[in-house]
This record gives sequence, structure tokens and C-alpha cells, in this order.
Amino acid sequence: MKIELIATATFGLEAVVKREIQNLGYRILRSEDGKITYLGDERAIVRSNLWLRSADRVLLKMGEFPATEFEDLFQQTKALPWEELIPIDGKFTVTCTSVKSKLHSVPSCQSIVKKAVVERLKEYYCIDLFPETGAEYTIKVTLLKDIAVLTVDTSGRGLHKRGYRVSDVAAPLKETLAAGLVQLSFWREGRLLVDPCCGSGTIAIEAAMIGRNLAPGLGREFASEGWELIPDQLWKEERKAAYGAVKYDAAVRIAASDIDNRAVSAARSNAVEAGVDDVISFSRMDMKNLTATEENGIIITNPPYGERIGSRRQIDEIYAKYRSFLTENPDWSLFLLTADKEAEGKILNRPADRRRKLYNGRLETCYYQFYGKRR
Repeated sequence: MKIELIATATFGLEAVVKREIQNLGYRILRSEDGKITYLGDERAIVRSNLWLRSADRVLLKMGEFPATEFEDLFQQTKALPWEELIPIDGKFTVTCTSVKSKLHSVPSCQSIVKKAVVERLKEYYCIDLFPETGAEYTIKVTLLKDIAVLTVDTSGRGLHKRGYRVSDVAAPLKETLAAGLVQLSFWREGRLLVDPCCGSGTIAIEAAMIGRNLAPGLGREFASEGWELIPDQLWKEERKAAYGAVKYDAAVRIAASDIDNRAVSAARSNAVEAGVDDVISFSRMDMKNLTATEENGIIITNPPYGERIGSRRQIDEIYAKYRSFLTENPDWSLFLLTADKEAEGKILNRPADRRRKLYNGRLETCYYQFYGKRR
């Protein structure tokens, strides 16, 4: 059965998510701010949840229509084929957002959509009360400029919840964002990757998973695993295929360090849980002692930038070290994420080769990319 799916994404990572979807073999229908709409089937739901590294969620699109009156919302929601997805014992809830729309009361919209779905299912199943003891279906109503989009969340917990984060530190980087940073760089297996401000190890771990072709969703469960729409056999087949795709002999070399012993310990524990600790070298080190052990390496990092951790003096010392390091090692590349608007001018005496605006949570950041000279 052909269905429309929507992969939501952090602003700035849409192109990365679009490329991931295309690599899975699915046709893109639309690319918009914060979401990519594509055509798939039941297996696409499984593969997308298992494999998408930088998407936040995978949503099953049920319908889209203009709605300026509550009656519009009720009637057009009721007209959708909910019985094709929700069984007689299905448990469903409704969430809603409304931006620049006449229907701005979120509680009212939630109530109306819930009532419309119930009425549709009552007529189809010929019952008045639903046990709601089965699988969960979270219906999402998104109203933007009087256009309603109704979807059902196939993921459950956000896709950044890989399952390997057993230890944490202050201001951890979201896993989906870390994966995006790696994919936006030129790093590939065989090239040394260094993160001298590794925190809980997220960038290093996500890079190792990419280098080994380890599906990010293998260690967790998803809301749609209990759906009647998707046979259990599909999940078994796709998980088996994902395990078979892991490249255990990949030439992955990653060095991650931090000045904080607790951070290094947390990063190591998380890497063990992710199954990639054997390709990451962890150490306690002040990044001011960073040296190049070979040519043409790459640094991908999210250093402190004073919003939640790090003083101005510490931050300036980090920039000074990067400036001297890159001057001494011009063939190395630096990819640095920061909210500090003074960073670019302090790292090198030249503009970054590329910049990309990204959001770390609600915090606007810039991903500065300084390319090394090829030898």
C-alpha cells in the first residue's frame, strides 16, 4: 500500500534528512522547513525508523485540508479512513499545534479531532465504547495558516533516543544533530576524526555508527511495532538485514577527549552501550595540548560557548588553540558548532569556507566549516 510519510527534522538539517531518505530508495514529494514528505509503504515505516540518523520522527500522513471553522475540521477529519489504521481495540490520543490560523484554540481542536475519529470508528465497528487496550496511535494535528495536516506518529519516543545514552553530562548534544554534523563534513572511514571537547561522546559515537553502517534504531522499540498495519515479519526482516549490514571490519579511527574526567567516563560508558567503544580512543586531555599525529585529519566538535557551560576566557583559549593548530597543520579540517557569534573571526584569519545555521534545541547556532588544504 502506497502511503505518504513525513520525516521531521531540526531546522537546517532538511537536506541531510532528504539525502538519507533517498539513500533508502524512497521518492521525495516535498522538502519544506522542518519536514520532508516522501512516498513509501509499510516497509518504509520500518526502514525509516531503523535507519534515519538525523530525522526527529517519522509520521504517517492521513490528510491535509483547509480549515477555518471547527465544522470544517470535524467533517474533513471524519472523512478520513481511520479504520484502515486503527483497530477496534486501538488506543489513540490527539496532540495539536496551531500557528497563524483562525482555529487557534489547541484544546478545542484536539477535542474536535478526537470526536471526529471516534464517530468514524463507531460507525465502522458498530460499537459505542472502545476498550483502548491495544497498540497506541498518537494523532498529530498541525494547523499552519489555516491548513490542517493530520498525521500519526510511527516513532513514539523521538528518534534521537537511540538507547545508548546511559551516562550524561551538562548540555549534551542531541544524537540526531550530532549525526547531521558528521554527515555534513567530509569525514569517511579511514580518515582520523578527533573531538577534543567530547562531553558525553555523542559526536564520536554517531560517527562510529556511521562508519560501521550501524543502524541507529537497532537498540530501541517504536510505537508502530504493535500496529496491525505492519506485520511483525517486516520488523524481523528489516532488523535482520540491518544487523547483516554492519561493517565490523571498517577502518574507523576516532579520538575523543575532554578536560573533565567525568565526561570521559560518561562517553566511554555510552560508547560501550552503543557497541562502538573498540573504534574510539578516549582520554582525559586539556584541548590546549592537542597535537596532530598524522596528516589530513578532521576535527568535528561542539565546544563550550558560554550559554550553559564555559567562561569567556576558556572559550577564547579554545579558539586560540584551534588557530595555532590549524596554522601548524593546514591540511587538517575543522567543523565547529557554536552559538558564539564571535567565533568565526577568532578561529582563523579568514572566513569559514561554509556556514550553516542549525538549532541545538531552541538555541540558534552556526556550524562553521574550515577546509584543510589538500597535499
